Amino acid sequence: MSPVSRRALLGAGTALGVGGLLTACGDDKGDGGDNSSKRSGPWAFKDDRGKTAKADSRPRRIVAYIGAAAALHDFGIECTGVFGPTKLKNGDPDVQAAGVDVDKVTVIGNAWGQFSIEKYVGLRPELLVSTMNVSPTLWYVPEESADKILPIAPSVGILTGKTTLTKAIGRFAELAESLGADPRAAKVTAAKKRFEDASERLRKAAKAAKSRGGVRVLAMAAQADRMYVGDPRDFTDLRHYSDLGVEFVTPTSAAKGGFFQDLSWENADRYEADLILVDKRTGNLQPAELRKSKPTWARLPAAEADQVIPWFNEAQFSHAGYAPLIERLAKAIEDSKKVA
Repeated sequence: MSPVSRRALLGAGTALGVGGLLTACGDDKGDGGDNSSKRSGPWAFKDDRGKTAKADSRPRRIVAYIGAAAALHDFGIECTGVFGPTKLKNGDPDVQAAGVDVDKVTVIGNAWGQFSIEKYVGLRPELLVSTMNVSPTLWYVPEESADKILPIAPSVGILTGKTTLTKAIGRFAELAESLGADPRAAKVTAAKKRFEDASERLRKAAKAAKSRGGVRVLAMAAQADRMYVGDPRDFTDLRHYSDLGVEFVTPTSAAKGGFFQDLSWENADRYEADLILVDKRTGNLQPAELRKSKPTWARLPAAEADQVIPWFNEAQFSHAGYAPLIERLAKAIEDSKKVA
């Protein structure tokens, strides 16, 4: 099953190197500094399933879905192991790895359905962290073996679908702080300011676009046989952009569970759009490929005008992760013209 259809059916839900700032989770030996002294005493965190993960001391050996690991990294926490799209076939980092050093973590599964329980146990995990498109399903934790995986260590699920972007980011910030990160660290506060400034720029760009006739935005993902139109009501990032005034195409129908409406390529022009966001995740066709292989794509007004930018709809939920994406969207709207 394709990455997109999997998200539509399963849930998209049944669709910075920071130096000394980082808490090292790959070594369970105390380092004699602040982090080791903070480790004493019980630890607990209530997640978005309503479950409270508990441990006798603060977890250090953390295994996380790559998107969650990337978010924690940006807030100052490194993980021991990861699962989900981490490395490409040539060994380079997958786009979803973001700032995680993929050569310094143990990958226990690199694709959908892959989760080596043997490797997981071998890491002696103290905490499992994943995102959730829909609670209580932990993203990329195979449901068929969840009953074997979840008893091994406490787990935390952070809701990232059908919620607000600021809330999802805030929850990762809370989790990172509970694990020993400093919320007042210079790079963390600078990233938050950049995020806020970017959001204000996008608000102004959207307002200015309306004054000149509007810029209608379509978010989509492309597979060889189908085009998937994203529903801005379901994707956390699109909801944030909509709240700032961006005008999105809203599909008239979507798969069970929401997130996407799938169309044949013959119907690629179903919706009028002046700017198109194309899913950048590995496994999806990109604009250059689409121009060569899909005539109906090449004839879309936005494609003809080259008003197309990447859509990182599974970016890490951190201020550092989203600030540059919001800046890119703001610039695209500032530069786009009415073409549809």
